[in-house]
Amino acid sequence: MIGTHKDLLGIETLKAEEIHEVLDEAKRMPKQDSLSGKTVALLFFEPSTRTKTSFELAAKRLGAEVINIQVSLSSVQKGESLLDTLKTLEAMGVDLFVIRHAEPGILNPIASEIKASLVNAGDGAHEHPTQALLDFYTIRERKKRFKGLKVVIVGDILHSRVARSDVWGLHKLGALVTLCGPATLIPKEAQGWDVEISYNLEKALHGADVINVLRLQLERQKQSFVPSLEEYSRLYGLDVKRLSLAQSNCVVMHPGPMNRGVEIFSEVADGPRSIILEQVANGVRIRMAVLRLLLGESQPEKTREKRCLNKNF
Repeated sequence: MIGTHKDLLGIETLKAEEIHEVLDEAKRMPKQDSLSGKTVALLFFEPSTRTKTSFELAAKRLGAEVINIQVSLSSVQKGESLLDTLKTLEAMGVDLFVIRHAEPGILNPIASEIKASLVNAGDGAHEHPTQALLDFYTIRERKKRFKGLKVVIVGDILHSRVARSDVWGLHKLGALVTLCGPATLIPKEAQGWDVEISYNLEKALHGADVINVLRLQLERQKQSFVPSLEEYSRLYGLDVKRLSLAQSNCVVMHPGPMNRGVEIFSEVADGPRSIILEQVANGVRIRMAVLRLLLGESQPEKTREKRCLNKNF
């Protein structure tokens, strides 16, 4: 199970029972000193507020020592490879690295080259496993099930690592996923993801149990994928009127950061059906669970060192 694996690099190859194991671990209240003597290093090559802060809080609440590496001031700027940087820090006693990087899949070949655990905190537009896990935890807490739920993911699917991790996990958990957005922002490979695809938000929202709203990731777009922000908001912005088309107990999620008035309006983001801040709070729980499962004392050291799955836990 999860505790015998060394790394968390993605959701795509996880089994449903492994996902539930993480969610169950997050539900339990861990010992505050369960990671005493362990060292966690955070390396973020891209900006982050929620993910980086929640990982730091999670590690500190478990008693681990936390090192924040300022990438802009590190030897990476002198041409040192990521692998050499990790090996150097590992030699100093780092037990686990939390890494965000712009290059998709960059951690996969590195994982087998070091003994320390790796956690993917977002790699380009590829995966964001802990965001997906906190999404699943939040849904399970609110809906008590996954099977048969209609989950609509709306927005910039093309550039979203959250969308990919959510789709792969929700499918395994039994939810029905609909992707919605402009045709220019739906990746071609989504045709093989066993999801419904819609270009009309009003139609997509009918019967929805969960709506996950994604922002336009303009920083990843090298060309214009929509005529204007005003046009995008007019067609795909989630407001109260559109929300009324979903189930009466439908909940609204957003991985953040939000662009209010573009993909979501304040009346929805701050409204009674919003569980956005619950996601944020649950992010600390999930990341505590991941750290415990990868580094916890109950995990035999010899077993950990033998298992290094580049695309799995």
